[in-house]
Amino acid sequence: MTGTASPFSVRLTLTPKTALAGLLDGAWWPRSRDLAAELPSLADALDARFGRITRLTASPTCWLEVPPRISVADGRAVQLGWFTEQDSDTMILFSYAVGRCDLLVIPPETEAAAAQRLMAAAALPGNVRAVATLMADEAATGRRIRDARSRDDSGESEGATASAPAGHPVVGARMIPLPWNMRR
Repeated sequence: MTGTASPFSVRLTLTPKTALAGLLDGAWWPRSRDLAAELPSLADALDARFGRITRLTASPTCWLEVPPRISVADGRAVQLGWFTEQDSDTMILFSYAVGRCDLLVIPPETEAAAAQRLMAAAALPGNVRAVATLMADEAATGRRIRDARSRDDSGESEGATASAPAGHPVVGARMIPLPWNMRR
């Protein structure tokens, strides 16, 4: 099956090119769990930076079908390796040009604000937090936001004294000073 998604509709964030290597090269937020429909536009979007994607590995638990290959463009096909041991929120793509691209895969049903926070966290240069940690941190952040909204909606905050400001939405993040020649 050939995908029909437009390359302009890819929800993808990549780590900026920098000397600060991290565990991830970015994050991808597909619109569905149909990899055959989603992969062509992802491969197109990654082509300029990583070269022609030839293979990928993923966990079969998140996708509707687990074919051995998917056609992406110009008759090219990407070979797929399915590994139940691989984190379900990770996809590893391989190309001849660069070698490897590790992406956090955000579940399609994720609400937009949470997906945006995850995409930003995964694309931080020098990020050393594992995918499971990023997802757990976002789940905790989402709970705090929902709890705060519930308190506001119920009127609990009326007449209360000011509380401490909420922590940074990317839990565990820290500022890394850039060398003077890398600043804009």
